[in-house]
Amino acid sequence: MTADSKTIRCPACQAESLLKRTPLYDGFKKIGEKLSCADCGHEFASEAEVPFAGKARPAIFSEADAPKAVQIFKADEKGKFCRYCRHYVVNPFTQRCSLHRRLIQATDICPQFDRKPETDEDPV
Repeated sequence: MTADSKTIRCPACQAESLLKRTPLYDGFKKIGEKLSCADCGHEFASEAEVPFAGKARPAIFSEADAPKAVQIFKADEKGKFCRYCRHYVVNPFTQRCSLHRRLIQATDICPQFDRKPETDEDPV
């Protein structure tokens, strides 16, 4: 089971209990957590030592039951939005095509699409 689970099998009292997390402070700075059994108070040295109780969940669905991926666009028009074109110009108020000199939307598709070169810069 994962550390997100709060249910544990305590080695001291042999009960299925909850994990109690108590913060440890040095002044106003948190320096760690004390992990203990909520029933008997048995302390654990680290998160790796905590025996989380894993409950098996029934397998209701298989991989064959998973929904099929929906394809909205054909393969050739998938990446031909104006937002990926080298002629796409955006400013805070409008979006324009510098080739056709008109207002456009980022999701428009154009037959004169020319993909802009890939850059390593992160657009801001």
